[in-house]
Amino acid sequence: MSDTPARKPAKSPPRRGKSTPAAAAAPSAQPRRSGAGRPRVRHDALTELPPLQLDGEGGDDIIARIYQTVFDSVMSQRLTPGTKLPEAALCELFGVGRTVVQKALQKLAHEHIVELRPNRGAVVAMPTPEETREIFEARRALEGAIMRLAVQNATRADMARLRRQLKEEHAVMHSYAQTHWARLASSFHMRVAELSRNPTLQRYLSELVSRCSLIVALHEPAGYAACEHDEHTHIVDLIERGDVDGAVAAMDAHLVTLEEHIHLVSEKSGNSLARMLGME
Repeated sequence: MSDTPARKPAKSPPRRGKSTPAAAAAPSAQPRRSGAGRPRVRHDALTELPPLQLDGEGGDDIIARIYQTVFDSVMSQRLTPGTKLPEAALCELFGVGRTVVQKALQKLAHEHIVELRPNRGAVVAMPTPEETREIFEARRALEGAIMRLAVQNATRADMARLRRQLKEEHAVMHSYAQTHWARLASSFHMRVAELSRNPTLQRYLSELVSRCSLIVALHEPAGYAACEHDEHTHIVDLIERGDVDGAVAAMDAHLVTLEEHIHLVSEKSGNSLARMLGME
């Protein structure tokens, strides 16, 4: 028999799945709870969530659809100035929540198509006579400066593009709804502005044309062309002849005539909101 003492058998490691005394004593790996009883959420986990989808469409898509529906209804005179646009009604019609509707209304308000009134909700914009006068006054001054530069800078290629624009105007005027014609008529003024070769003037004119288009769509008598095609043709003739003063005077008279046809008294519609939006 050996004098060497016998070795004690080594302890085997604990098996997985069975808790050791130390593990049993360890605190549970549950999320800590606040006094309100709600689990604390990791902020980095939120970034892993997919973007919110609404009714199978992206949030931006449905916001754009609401915006376009209201915009088209205003421009086609189905929605008249002062018409209320209740958030609850729009939520029901489009099947979305208030946040989505509010974003669409904010975009419409930014472009002066609707007004957001505190504690009263959104309504279709109602430009006052004073606002209308100021907008057209600014536009006449701006287009006068643009016209002088346009006559000086216009090339044969530019004139050819303007002539093609006039042909398209004439075709649309006799074939499409007033809203299509009004959109094309506005683009004529922006096409002339391009000849100024001044992006700053073009940017300012774009805002004024947009606001004028809204006023015209809201208040112009039905069936009247927003811009007379013959007047556009006369302006192009003057540009082509290099007649600066004549072109400036013709544009000013054209805008004065446009303003004179605006009727700022609107009639309330008895139709439902869904019908005014073209949804029934």
